[in-house]
Amino acid sequence: MSAASRKPPETRPWPGFWPLLFAAWLLSLVATAGALFLGEVMGMTPCVLCWYQRIAMFPLVLVLGLGLLDSDSRCLRYAWPLAGAGWALAAYHCLVFFGWVAEGLAPCGKGGSCADAELQVAGMVPIPLLSLLAFTGILLLLGLGSLRRKQA
Repeated sequence: MSAASRKPPETRPWPGFWPLLFAAWLLSLVATAGALFLGEVMGMTPCVLCWYQRIAMFPLVLVLGLGLLDSDSRCLRYAWPLAGAGWALAAYHCLVFFGWVAEGLAPCGKGGSCADAELQVAGMVPIPLLSLLAFTGILLLLGLGSLRRKQA
């Protein structure tokens, strides 16, 4: 009897799942490194919404990484809520940044402004949009991984 067949059904490896999980982990790692670089090296003060998005993104590196190291697909149940909450915050942040939300509804207080023009990389790509793309990519990869599970 192989080691994979002795594991509980939800922890058995699925064909093609681990590359998707690795890609989601790598995307969360790059997004975390980018946020830390912009904040600590470039000196860009994160706004309130950026902090909340960091709260959702940073644990994804650990959750998905431990799922990879342990070959435990149950990490999906912890990654889904984090990525979903981060996506919702990033989508709202994009609405604030592009001016589609009234200024009175923006949660900006202390720290940088949520709609500040400085929230752009290379002067043209808004940081909230990068965050939204990262969370969208992670959710898509987790969704594809879940589909692979149902097919197995």
